Amino acid sequence: MLVRLSIRDIVLIERLEMDFVSGLSVLTGETGAGKSILLDAFALALGARGDATLVRHGIEQGQVTAVFEVAADHPARALLSESGLAADDALILRRVQLADGRTRAFVNDQPVSVQALQALGVALVEIHGQHDARALVDATTHRRLLDAFGGHERDAAAIERLWNERRAAETAVEAHRAQIERAAREADWLRHAVEELNKLAPQTGEETALADRRAGMMQADKVATDLRDAHEAVAGSASPVPALGAAVRRLERRAAQAPGLIDPAVKALDAALTAIDDARVRLEQAMAMADHDPLELDRIEERLFALRAAGRKYNSPVDALAALAARYAADLTSIDAGAEQLAGLESAARACGKKFSEAAAALSAARKRTAAKLDKAVSAELKPLKLERAEFITEIASDTDAAGPNGIDRVEFWVRTNPGTRPGPLMKVASGGELARFLLALKVVLADRGSAPTLIFDEVDTGVGGAVADAIGLRLARLGERVQVLAVTHAPQVAARAGRHYLITKDALEKGKRVATRVTELAAARRREEIARMLAGAKITEEARAAAEKLIRTATG
Repeated sequence: MLVRLSIRDIVLIERLEMDFVSGLSVLTGETGAGKSILLDAFALALGARGDATLVRHGIEQGQVTAVFEVAADHPARALLSESGLAADDALILRRVQLADGRTRAFVNDQPVSVQALQALGVALVEIHGQHDARALVDATTHRRLLDAFGGHERDAAAIERLWNERRAAETAVEAHRAQIERAAREADWLRHAVEELNKLAPQTGEETALADRRAGMMQADKVATDLRDAHEAVAGSASPVPALGAAVRRLERRAAQAPGLIDPAVKALDAALTAIDDARVRLEQAMAMADHDPLELDRIEERLFALRAAGRKYNSPVDALAALAARYAADLTSIDAGAEQLAGLESAARACGKKFSEAAAALSAARKRTAAKLDKAVSAELKPLKLERAEFITEIASDTDAAGPNGIDRVEFWVRTNPGTRPGPLMKVASGGELARFLLALKVVLADRGSAPTLIFDEVDTGVGGAVADAIGLRLARLGERVQVLAVTHAPQVAARAGRHYLITKDALEKGKRVATRVTELAAARRREEIARMLAGAKITEEARAAAEKLIRTATG
């Protein structure tokens, strides 16, 4: 429920703090005191459209903060979780309106989109009035409210799940049928492609390996001659090895005569002979590697040409040809095995459709039984509200061809305001005053089922008085026993039934140069005086005070 409303610099409101409790609270005041401003400011915090004119003149920005206490299992907490917002004990909605028309929205001091703020506002508060677009007149909500009244939420959730399963099964059938039809149209071409690709037998990575091998062989052709010439110089007829070997032997024979001179030279020559022999070995290895069969290069080039030609033909990278061949083979297989598989998918889809249809028909029948109970309950509330000749009708149009995730029913609240007239949708048939009373009767019946925790009624008692106004007050008080109710009223009979009474006034400031809207919670004596004013008008008489006292005693007795 709403526990605090804080408003800063909105139109005529400079600074306002209001604390609220459960039950019925009323806001009263003379026409023009600022009741509409207060509601517009509250609506801004709930995600309503911003407007630069809401900012108090001469101020850069205004802001509205609404603090709510909600149960741990309330849908608002699920919305917070979906948005990744912190869910503290209190839920704080804040809206900043800038003088240039821009707005900023915050939930628990974290910036959010206006859409996220609106979603939370809808879950937390319902505002009802004669001409308020946020009232309970949207036909898309009527089915949900009927299900809440009848306790059908679990069945409705099951219907949505069955509908999704049915759609998934039908989608699988359609996809498989399309695959078979596509494959059948291309069967001859597919068979040729599979045969050709299987014969080619491409391997992943084969193109790169062949290209590298081909490049190496082509480079080897260029260096083979130089390798042979180098080998001839090292190991051929012109090789220095024989002469060096003879020189070493002669020097070794002289070693005893002059060892200090001979040994170093012999070692150096031995090292040279070893190096030359190592060079010979290396050259022979290189020549062996460079030596290849010319026919092998031809085979490599032919293979590369065949692979790349297939890639161009099938518009595929060469490395993807093997996977392409497998996919084509699977398409061919689906032509043969697809009919049997399709039959299985169609059977599963029919089973899903049957389950959905049976569940939807059962829920539709339950909704119609619930509709009769709802109509009776709402109609019982109409007579005291001076709508004794009116009739409330829950219109259910069932169409299996228009089935959807909510079943086969289109639910809309209709009314007949006078016997013999044609019934029609609530919003179109009821006048402003009638609409407000129809909505009040409906909310009394639905208060603890599918209702937001805070309900606001804006002058639902307009144009009525006496017993009808008292009946409205009684019903608002009954609503207050189950949800929090705030009512803007001009009816003393309604005000007398409130648990808390707030007076809205417009006070002159700075010797009448400007005015400001103020809200005061009234204690017992001032509350009696305000109700007396509502009864008597500008001049409050003792008779009015006595009548006010009697209204209060009667309402609280």
